Amino acid sequence: MKIGFTIGKFAPFHKGHEFLLDTAVKEMDKVYVLINDTNVTNIPLEERAEWIKKLYPNVNVILGKNPPKKYGMDEESIKVQTDYLKEVFKNIPVTHFYSSEEYGKYVARDLKVIDRRVEKEIPISATKIRNNLEKNKEYLDKLVYVTFTA
Repeated sequence: MKIGFTIGKFAPFHKGHEFLLDTAVKEMDKVYVLINDTNVTNIPLEERAEWIKKLYPNVNVILGKNPPKKYGMDEESIKVQTDYLKEVFKNIPVTHFYSSEEYGKYVARDLKVIDRRVEKEIPISATKIRNNLEKNKEYLDKLVYVTFTA
């Protein structure tokens, strides 16, 4: 069985994330999404998880309530992050890691899974959306966009 996973803050969940998940869902028997808590948004973790659950009801969502605060591409930061992922997925036999970022090779290496890098076909980031919601609202599903306008 092919079991894929991805990770992120999804703050907000945008069309680029959708493209990544669409790819994973097509290729895998099961897909997991780990949504990490973050201080870059005041949108609660549970609400961000609901976006994905509603848009992708067949995807398994995991809430990352206490993710490591240490980020970076140095070996120490990578170890902290991948040790966290090993713990989260210790009872889930994942086989593929989906991302569009360079860190994918380290996650795949340390978790001993296939690095499934998905090219960024959609030119957007959550940071750009947070910085200018109205200019970038086309990259949000209506379900997500209403969160910001309510």
